This record gives sequence, C-alpha cells and structure tokens, in this order.
Amino acid sequence: MPSPTSPTEPEQPAPTDPSASQGQSATTDRFDDLPAGSARVGAHRAEAPRLRVGVIVLWSVVATVAIVAAGVFGTLYATGRFDAAPVPASTGTAAVVAPRVDTSYQVLVLNATAENGLGAKVRDDVVAAGWDAADVEASNASSNDFPTTTVYYGTATDEAAARGLADAIGGADVSLDDTYQVVAPPETTDAGGTSRPQLVIVVGLDFGSE
Repeated sequence: MPSPTSPTEPEQPAPTDPSASQGQSATTDRFDDLPAGSARVGAHRAEAPRLRVGVIVLWSVVATVAIVAAGVFGTLYATGRFDAAPVPASTGTAAVVAPRVDTSYQVLVLNATAENGLGAKVRDDVVAAGWDAADVEASNASSNDFPTTTVYYGTATDEAAARGLADAIGGADVSLDDTYQVVAPPETTDAGGTSRPQLVIVVGLDFGSE
C-alpha cells in the first residue's frame, strides 16, 4: 500500500508501432506497386527543378551594362562628341614659307672663311639683287672655318625676306637666330625713328662650291 505522502506516478502511454503510423501517412505511387519477387529496378524519383538565381542575376547585370553603354555611345554620337570615322594622321610637315625679296632690310655680310675679299664679293651680289649699297655692309667674322653659308633672321616674320636674300646670293641655309643681330646706328632708322630690320649673311666654306 503506498504511503499517503508519496506522489502518484502518471500513467505511461502505450507504445505505438512506428511502421503503422508511417504506413498511414505515406503517399503511394507506381514505384510502390511492384510485383512480389521482382528484381530491383534502377529508377528513382526525379527532384523538382531548381531556379538558378545566380545565373539569372549575372545575365541581368551583363544586359544592364550593355544597355547603359549603348545609351552613352548613342548620346555621344548624336551630340557630335564621338566620331566613328577615322581621323587622318598628321604628317607633321610644317608649311614652307615662300621666299620674298625685300630690300627694306639692312644686310650685314660676315666672311667666316680664310678667303680674303669673299665678304665684299657677296656684298656686291646683294647690291646687284636690288639693295641700296648704303644698306649693305661687309665685315669679317671671328672665325674662318664656318662650314655652311647661312642667312640669319631675328623674328619669325622675317623668314620670307631671309629666304629671298638666300636665293639672291645663289642659295644658302636660313636660321631663326638673333645671335648675329646688331643694334643699328641712329642713321639707319626710318623717318619714324624706328630701327630697320636686319638680315645677316655668314659666308661659309661652301660658298661658290656648287
């Protein structure tokens, strides 16, 4: 007989058969209705197809980038800031200034060779080309082995006149260089008091060799 102070033990439920409950809830199909004693059949239930989200997202990004790029290039082309036609390459050849005989320039002839009187000869050639004798002066340079006869001019605007003078003496190089430019004396200024421009011929060893 149990003690009055002892707690009453709860009744345990009767055990159930797991196979019986599973058999009631499982859904049968054609794979369950196999004839008795048949060999194992190599078939299984196909899994439901899954949506590959990563692939779809990747293609969406690629399509978006392509659409945006097409819109940008289309806008640039429509506004004239993008030209699909090839641009011809620059030849890099500067335009040659045409020679012009301008007798308004004073001319200084410097003989840079060891041949005496060569400077005076070149001076006579300049005067014969139309210059006033008073505007052409001949002198000797500090060296006597200058290789190439050259006409020097002081500014870019004097290039045409320098080329014209080079042709007048039978051909010479021209060079933009104010090294040989000298300050004109007061008597060589024009009526407005401005010094007249000057060209300098440095006679080299090649003069008269051709």
